[in-house]
Amino acid sequence: MVASAEGARVNLARFPRRRYTPAPTPVEPLSHLSEHLGGPEVYIKRDDLLGLTGGGNKTRKLEFLVADALEQGADTLLTVGAVQSNHCRLTLAAAVKEGLKCRLVLEERVPNSYRPDASGNNFLFGLLGVEKLTVVEGGSDFNAVMQAEADELAAEGRKGYIIPGGGSNALGALGYVACAEEIMRQSFETGLAFDQIVCSSGSGGTHAGLVAGMVGINANIPVTGISVRAPKEPQEAKLHALAQEVADKLEIRGGVPREAFTVLDDYVGPGYSLPTEGMIEAVRLFARLEGILLDPVYTGKTAAGMIDLVRGGHFKQGERVLFLHTGGSPALYAYQDILSD
Repeated sequence: MVASAEGARVNLARFPRRRYTPAPTPVEPLSHLSEHLGGPEVYIKRDDLLGLTGGGNKTRKLEFLVADALEQGADTLLTVGAVQSNHCRLTLAAAVKEGLKCRLVLEERVPNSYRPDASGNNFLFGLLGVEKLTVVEGGSDFNAVMQAEADELAAEGRKGYIIPGGGSNALGALGYVACAEEIMRQSFETGLAFDQIVCSSGSGGTHAGLVAGMVGINANIPVTGISVRAPKEPQEAKLHALAQEVADKLEIRGGVPREAFTVLDDYVGPGYSLPTEGMIEAVRLFARLEGILLDPVYTGKTAAGMIDLVRGGHFKQGERVLFLHTGGSPALYAYQDILSD
């Protein structure tokens, strides 16, 4: 049960859930970064420390999705992601944890970007024992490819469970409704009242679930999403539609208003997963000032956006800004040539 000081409630207990993380992830001050930037007080929510191999935000979504897969009697998880997908890594890790098999569909969002010998998450797919990898061109019909895998399994007398990219459907987004409650509980217990939250905005489940959760418990904290791929307007429309599905599932009266979503698309650079100078600076600053590893695809660009907003005066002096660290650091090792001095 999620509750706010105003008495609103969102009942998550009625949804089956696996628990892959034994305790709330920490909220920590980024004192050196805050001093370096000279603006608001910046804090970090360490969802990079979530359970399963290497941690990251998809773990929260998988708690609900894998519970549903198990209830349906699945023996194999099927999902799709980019060639260095954190979501694919964690889905595979959840399968290992549950004694299931896993098949992955990898999308070359950048043409010819898949390399069998690549480091980072791609290396971990093999180490964790993926049953099958299928590499497809960017823009392929992923649902059709995954359904074909499910049909192949059915012909063998097995049962596959299809998880959408990023785990970003209404069920998966419940993981970030739970995170919204966790943040507010930590805020109350520590006496830290956050003025703004900054998160990555990609497949949408994290951003939409977090906003739906904040609305559902009347937290009234603005959430700014830094897009890592999509333009602002279609991304905001997608997020709103997904948040409405979450609100319907949770019976949040009045739903989630469209104006609750703010997406900034100024930090994507030349494209998804392609490096930017801002990302490189952000990754180095977090490492050298705070000893925290970001990833080059999601949190690096999100941190670059937050840093630019601080420098541009978007946040007021003395405000408390919470940066949601969604993990992904294993992907760093596939970008060594770019991030090394």
